Amino acid sequence: MATIVKRNQSYAVVYYYKDENGEEKQKWETVKTYKEAQKRKAEIEVQQNTFSFIAPSSQTLSDFLDDFVMLYGEKKWGISMYESQTALIENYIRPIIGNVPVQEISPLVVDKYLNTLKRTPAVSTKMRKARSKYVTQKTIEKIYKLLRTAFKQAVKWNIIAKNPFDSAIVEKTTYAKRDIWTADTIRQALDGCQKGRLYIAINLSFACSLRLGEITGLRWKNVFIDDESIAQDDAHLWIDAEIERAKLSTIERLDKKDIYIVFPQVMPGSKSRLVLKKPKTETSIRKVWLPKTVAYILREWKANQDELKEYLGDEYFDYDLVVCLSNGRPCDGRVIEKDFEKLKKEIGLPDVVFHSLRHSSTTYKLKLNHGDIKATQGDTGHAEPDMITKVYSHILDEDRKLNAKTFEESFYRKVDPDLRGVGVPKTDSSPDISISDLIEKLQSSPELLRQLASLITSSQQVC
Repeated sequence: MATIVKRNQSYAVVYYYKDENGEEKQKWETVKTYKEAQKRKAEIEVQQNTFSFIAPSSQTLSDFLDDFVMLYGEKKWGISMYESQTALIENYIRPIIGNVPVQEISPLVVDKYLNTLKRTPAVSTKMRKARSKYVTQKTIEKIYKLLRTAFKQAVKWNIIAKNPFDSAIVEKTTYAKRDIWTADTIRQALDGCQKGRLYIAINLSFACSLRLGEITGLRWKNVFIDDESIAQDDAHLWIDAEIERAKLSTIERLDKKDIYIVFPQVMPGSKSRLVLKKPKTETSIRKVWLPKTVAYILREWKANQDELKEYLGDEYFDYDLVVCLSNGRPCDGRVIEKDFEKLKKEIGLPDVVFHSLRHSSTTYKLKLNHGDIKATQGDTGHAEPDMITKVYSHILDEDRKLNAKTFEESFYRKVDPDLRGVGVPKTDSSPDISISDLIEKLQSSPELLRQLASLITSSQQVC
């Protein structure tokens, strides 16, 4: 049971509860009005009687997130997700609302926090410089999703009764049209490329829609380019791994979850390692068919690599990687990106990042297959098809314009090729009822006749 005690100009709802150690504690909750006190008293008593009462806690959001990361994140997240989520916590959550008790975070507090983020400077790190002055809407949406998941878990753990993030006001990220290379520009880049490793990477990104980590993580055992496969148009790749750089602390914290290989340290004192790991989503594990030309390019690349392997002997580190350093060691994606930047400057190509080749690939395929989203998604490995519709909606709109043109040619021009005889039928302005029909209706309805006579009389008086 709870009681109400008047305290100067306010009221306190006083009740007893048992804490997590089973010890009985007394709690005083202060409100401004007697009506609020009555409402809170009734809530507490109902919750206590139905065993749904949640004991008060002073646990801060910062402390709660430590538990959340350990009990939830370490089980659910892969390496890249773990590092990105913990970075959001350290950069944008702890410094702003980390000291607020979890049970005091209301929908109002959430909305104010999300609004504050819009004016919060973006954080730069040693490895990555911020691309904008303030936190972007895309990052704010990520923070919101992280905290919504965390507070959903807090409800399950009986720390809070309701998730305050469920009713938060969040602006959706607007996806801008991406700067990409056209097929002709990519052809120009390939013609001017003098580095075999980069040449292979460009082909795999454009023809196969691979991410850079998937390119550097591709192994020969997953490349099917034998004579029979090529002859039957079945040359393909099996994508089941990617290379990524991860902090040693993350690798140890996650106990090497989803990691196939932790590559040996090359630079002394480095606190990170390249790892060969499972892709970030299940849909990223996929089969991608190869154009015949790309299959033959890979065969020639394999032959050259085998010659180098034989020449270097024991000095070659054989990890079965298709794209690697000259001694067989794994290739950090930044090496490819650096070569790509150099190529752009050497032959004067438009300034885009290497990842944009994957977007060029998606765009080109959507045009070739007339907007077949599922077929394109199968190559790109996007987890959801709406990622394609959001980012590449302008391509789909172009195909819808083509639909109108095709409809025109297949239907209307068959009737009148030059369209000179096409027009809207002229509407007859005369009424559909004849005078004789009108007289007949008036004779059969005395009431209608009286109304008409009255209307005529009234109009004459006005005149």
